[in-house]
Amino acid sequence: MKPRRPPYLTRSRFVRVLALLTIALAVIVASSTVVGSVHIDLLHALRGPSPDNIDGVILFRARLPRALLGALVGGALAAAGAALQALMRNPLAEPHVVGVSGGAALGGVLALVVGGSSGASRAWGVPIGAFLGALGTMAVIYRLGTVRGRVEPYTLLLAGVVCNGFTGALIMFVNAIADLFQAHGILFWLMGSLATQSYWLVLVVAGYTTVGVAWLVSHARHFNALSLGEEGAAQLGIDVARTRRAAFVASSLLVGAAVSVSGMIGFVGLIVPHVARLLLGADYRLLLPASVLLGASFLVVADTVARTAFGAVEIPIGVVTALCGGPFFIYLLRREGGRTLG
Repeated sequence: MKPRRPPYLTRSRFVRVLALLTIALAVIVASSTVVGSVHIDLLHALRGPSPDNIDGVILFRARLPRALLGALVGGALAAAGAALQALMRNPLAEPHVVGVSGGAALGGVLALVVGGSSGASRAWGVPIGAFLGALGTMAVIYRLGTVRGRVEPYTLLLAGVVCNGFTGALIMFVNAIADLFQAHGILFWLMGSLATQSYWLVLVVAGYTTVGVAWLVSHARHFNALSLGEEGAAQLGIDVARTRRAAFVASSLLVGAAVSVSGMIGFVGLIVPHVARLLLGADYRLLLPASVLLGASFLVVADTVARTAFGAVEIPIGVVTALCGGPFFIYLLRREGGRTLG
């Protein structure tokens, strides 16, 4: 039996869906701040952080900025994944799978080694380095995946896998020649973590993310046209090459901002857009903002599991997302079967 086709997108449906997703995100963020290995008295914590109010310190200086950062990173990765799937016309495209996250991690690691771990370096140097690394990797993958002037989805995916392995080798090389303190920090950062973040850093990441998401959402109609193929989009008056270049830059900005503060967290951009597409349809006018909100909720939940599943022992959040994304990736491969992924 064929799945029921989602209703046509209207203004009321657009507002209703996004309002529900926003409320769900707010509830998830609020719930995550009261869950942890250390029990807190919520009423006492709401009085504010102070030397005499440890509950307030835990709530406002540890858990709340972490939950907000998780929401921003999850939204950025989900938006980038949805955009890459439209641009590459490949349902398996995702920042981690196609190697963009690896390029961003390499740029961030180099910035971290050169600039040190100072606040200014983490707030500006690492995000810029990660953005340049993601953009450079994206350009290489796009160039390798273009055959006779046309983008080949299979070739693009394979080029991404190769670039992922190459950047991974370079990261290990940098980690090997770094001093012991830097090597430990790089390794833990690469596994994915949202710990020990400040409101200032959350604000900086929010600025990067807002710019990238706003551009992608404002060009959602172009992504709808690209789903018809390059010729169909061109016939509708879309400058395909210009749209692709700008969308690659916006996606690189999102991936760079996310990786710079959280390390490599994979599969968010694969799982969330597919779930959103299944629930809401393939109209990018709704799919993109919905993916942002769903991605934010998903990563906050994953981070809550990572820091509470084993009591006081915290596991990297990348482990949780990989345990969810690996089986989902295999499911997509089997579902596609012998069909062309493009």
